[in-house]
Amino acid sequence: MTVRAEQAAPRAVIVVSSHVARGSVGNRAAVFALETLGHPVWAVPTVILPWHPGHGRATRIVPPAEQFAAFMADLERAPWLGEVAAVLSGYLGEPGQVEAVASLVRAVKAKNTRALYVCDPVIGDSSGLYVADSLATGIRDTLLPLADIATPNRYELEWLAGTTLEDMRATMAAALAARPATMLVTSAPAMMTGGTGNLLVTAAQAMLAEHRTVERPPNGLGDLTAAVFLARLLAGQPMAKALQTTTASVYEILARTSRRGGDELQLETDAQSLSHPMAQVELRNLIHPSRSRKPGMESEA
Repeated sequence: MTVRAEQAAPRAVIVVSSHVARGSVGNRAAVFALETLGHPVWAVPTVILPWHPGHGRATRIVPPAEQFAAFMADLERAPWLGEVAAVLSGYLGEPGQVEAVASLVRAVKAKNTRALYVCDPVIGDSSGLYVADSLATGIRDTLLPLADIATPNRYELEWLAGTTLEDMRATMAAALAARPATMLVTSAPAMMTGGTGNLLVTAAQAMLAEHRTVERPPNGLGDLTAAVFLARLLAGQPMAKALQTTTASVYEILARTSRRGGDELQLETDAQSLSHPMAQVELRNLIHPSRSRKPGMESEA
C-alpha cells in the first residue's frame, strides 16, 4: 500500500518558459534540473529560439495568442492534472500569454490545493527591462499575486518596487513589501567582499546564501535557481536548507562551467552537482525588517 501511495502522490511540474535549440536557459535548464531531481515535467514553450539572444540576433517564434491559450486550456482539462505538484513560469513571449498561464495555475490549484506556483518574473537585468512594459505589468499584476514564491533578480525587484535597491536593507524591505509573501531574490547584495547572494525573505524570516562572484557568467542561472529551489521544497527541505543547497548547486555548476570556459551552463556534465553539491556556501540569518529598523545580521552556525 505504501508503494501505491507514493505512486499516487503528485510529483509532476508544469514548466512554462522559453525554449532554445542550443544552450541551457529557460525550459532547457529548468526541465533538466527537475527531471534529474526526480520530477516528471510538462514543458510548455512560450517562445522558440535557436539560441539565447545574448549570443546574437536570432529568429524568434512565438505561438499565436489564441493557439497558446487553447493549448493551455487543453492542459487544464487533461485527465492527468491531478499528477501535478507545482507550476513554474519563467520567460513569456508576449503579453497575451499572461492570462493563459494564470488560468492554468488556477486549474492546477483547484485540482490540488497543496500545489505550489513559483513565478520567475523574467523581465530584465542590470540594463533595465528587456520585455514590453505591458508584459512586465501583466506579470506583476496578474501572476505574482497568484504565486506562492517569486524568484526575481535584484534588478527585476527594483522594477517591481519602483526604486533603486542599493543595499541589503533596501532589498529586504522591497522583497517584504512585494507579492508574493515568499521572495527569493537572486543577484542580491552580499556581505563578503567580491560576493553575491540569494536572499530569501518571508513574512517571518530573512536569510542570505552567498558566494564569490564569477565574472561574465553564462545565461540561465535564474532559470536553474528557480527550478532547483522548487525541487528542494517538493522534496520536503525546510526553507533555510533549500536555500543553501540550491545556492550550492547553482554556484558549483557555474564555477565549473567558468573554469572550462563554457559560454553555456554545462548541466549534462555537472548533473551530480544538482543532487549532491559539494560547494561551500555561507548562510546567514538576517535581522528581519519587521523586527528592526536598523540593518543587521548574524551568521548561522
